[in-house]
Amino acid sequence: MKAEGWLFAVMTAFFAVTGLVYGFWAREPAGKAILTVAFLMSGLVALFWFVQHQRTGGGRAQDREGAEIAEAAGPVGFFPARSGYPVLTAVGLTVFVLGLVFARWLVVVGAVVLALAVGGFIFQYRDHGEG
Repeated sequence: MKAEGWLFAVMTAFFAVTGLVYGFWAREPAGKAILTVAFLMSGLVALFWFVQHQRTGGGRAQDREGAEIAEAAGPVGFFPARSGYPVLTAVGLTVFVLGLVFARWLVVVGAVVLALAVGGFIFQYRDHGEG
């Protein structure tokens, strides 16, 4: 996890430097906004990997120099089964956006469907257990 954190930290630095240089010379806002968002997103991912490295107390066996292959054996994590919530989220977002264009009442319908889908996404595996 440490290697991934450093990879995204370098990307963050690249987007910061590129965004500053572009912002100084360019006179259009779209490129500045894109580079700012890329900087923020890569910084968020780098922060996530560094926090995960600290939380696990030194990371995975792959991150340690003298680790044995057997240390990485065993269950890797929880991998969820199929879910219908991605499709429901897409439908809700589509109805919401179409409501912005065509009819305001569709915004309400889309928001309700989207809220239910996101809630389902969040809580569908809350009781999956460890083991």
